[in-house]
Amino acid sequence: MTWHVAEEDLRAYAHGELAPPLLWSADTHLAGCAQCRARLAGATDPVALDTAWERLDAELDAPRPALLERLLVRLGVADHTARLLAATPVLRRSWLLSVLFLLVMTVLAVRVVDKPALFLALAPLLPLAGVALSYGPSLDPTYEMAVVAPLHGFRLLMIRTVAVLTAGLVFNGLATLALPGYGLLALSWLLPALALTTTGLALTARLGPVVAPVLVGGGWLTLLLVATARTPAQDTLAPFTAAGQSAAAVVAALAALLLYQARDRFDARPLAGFQDGGTA
Repeated sequence: MTWHVAEEDLRAYAHGELAPPLLWSADTHLAGCAQCRARLAGATDPVALDTAWERLDAELDAPRPALLERLLVRLGVADHTARLLAATPVLRRSWLLSVLFLLVMTVLAVRVVDKPALFLALAPLLPLAGVALSYGPSLDPTYEMAVVAPLHGFRLLMIRTVAVLTAGLVFNGLATLALPGYGLLALSWLLPALALTTTGLALTARLGPVVAPVLVGGGWLTLLLVATARTPAQDTLAPFTAAGQSAAAVVAALAALLLYQARDRFDARPLAGFQDGGTA
């Protein structure tokens, strides 16, 4: 072989700066020329070479993005945000299937006993539970990754809340379609769901991600028990009347305002004192 890669082309090749068609010629020649390969090794910066190999190893060892993560990236979501959303525990298949199964069984029970209050009592609790399981060191297995993400704590909370609420409201909405006989009453879970979720988030800033949703969920169940005891069998429970819906809207608005005012509390890394569900 009488032709060899020129010295300046070899240096450009070593630094990744050689452009086609010289790049193609050099690739082909280097595959069969030991002499040029030896020259290439001498022209390569060992530190840059080691760095390139480490980068390649990292790329090869990195897990393949899940379908949800790839879809979010295609929709324009930043890589790190898509990874955090895809890692949200309650967006995993096991949680979603559990929620779907629970809703299906509840709808079947409502059809058997003809009491929509069963569904209306459960539906607002699912988004509350979903959001509670999506943030905080005690409940989120990916919390350490979230802590070092280039996001404010409040923004991360809002991103995950919107994602969880979207998934939960879609499932609840599908379940509502299976109860057409109850008309608008079948949709009266929506405002209580928003009120419970925003109240739980607002209290999380002070009580932690465990105590706050437990108290809110317990308060909701207590309210339903009191309303059931005071309401005739054929009447609509107070939380699902027009007055009750208005009250839920007011609670949701006030809780959202309190949550916004307490947004800086979520930027404490990690939620100090929240590990055991205590106050900061």
